[in-house]
Amino acid sequence: MALHDEVAKLRAQRGGMPNALQGVTKDKIRAVLQYLDLGTNNDLVDGVFALLDDETDSWFAKPPAGAKIADGATTAHLGCHVGILQRGAGKLDREGRDYWIKPLRDLGGIEAITLQDGEFVAGHVKAKSPNSSYRLNEALKAILKAPDGQWQGMLAEWARDDVARERRAFQAEMAEAARALIDSGHGHLIKASVENYAPRFLPGYQLLYVDDADGDRISDAERAKMAAAGVDLTLGDAMPDALFWHPQTDHLWVIEAVTSDGEVDAHKVVQLTGLAERYGKSGVGFTTTYRTWKEAAARQGKHKNVAYDTFIWIQEDPAKQFKVTG
Repeated sequence: MALHDEVAKLRAQRGGMPNALQGVTKDKIRAVLQYLDLGTNNDLVDGVFALLDDETDSWFAKPPAGAKIADGATTAHLGCHVGILQRGAGKLDREGRDYWIKPLRDLGGIEAITLQDGEFVAGHVKAKSPNSSYRLNEALKAILKAPDGQWQGMLAEWARDDVARERRAFQAEMAEAARALIDSGHGHLIKASVENYAPRFLPGYQLLYVDDADGDRISDAERAKMAAAGVDLTLGDAMPDALFWHPQTDHLWVIEAVTSDGEVDAHKVVQLTGLAERYGKSGVGFTTTYRTWKEAAARQGKHKNVAYDTFIWIQEDPAKQFKVTG
């Protein structure tokens, strides 16, 4: 009997799947994956649920004694588990594995293994082998099984242990912030640029001035910071949304946060380069920030005014920045 027929028969016998496997619900899986900006991928959620299945016997013809789906499952096994056993429909197309295996495999949350000589060994030891399989990483499994109040800290530590996972976590955090603040205007984008973009992409730079439209345009504290940095903003200067200074390189950096207008265009580069030269600085860099790709595309589709050799950062896609070259 073909695998998909066997799984369909099993579903008919069971009438569906339990709400939890190893004590883990799909809602819990989704919450964990959301931390890595993967929580909206339903195929991945269901794929992880399949890899927690320690109740269903392995579907290999000659599995290790007592083996379950959770011990190791092929792409075909997972496609049938998700599509037929869980959803009561057809098996998932194996070509879709890039959506329900690869995202977590790239982060080390799903491990590649192979059934060889009656046991599972690490890695895919032979290309295109029908015994190439997958299982959940033990650390991720422990996170999924941990109670509320504990799994969050365990997940944060697991994410910090890997650059790719940390980047996904940062991406998720900033995406959530972008969604929460999407209608909150210019001030919130400036705040995100200062608090999230600058620490990641401008290491060593100190904030001298931020145009938060709260009280005086330049506060006494900001005047003091600029004086210590050997620079000043006057009424004749283009006022940036945020101005930074690197003490070791004596280099300035300007951020312009755009919700309606105000990109770093050629005119602004000339004005603020003149400011840097006036005070003998080593140079000045520039970043234009947007809240969303949609807003960036709308602005640049119409105006195409971001200056060459400057950078663009998008709050909803925060783990990378883009350099404008020509």
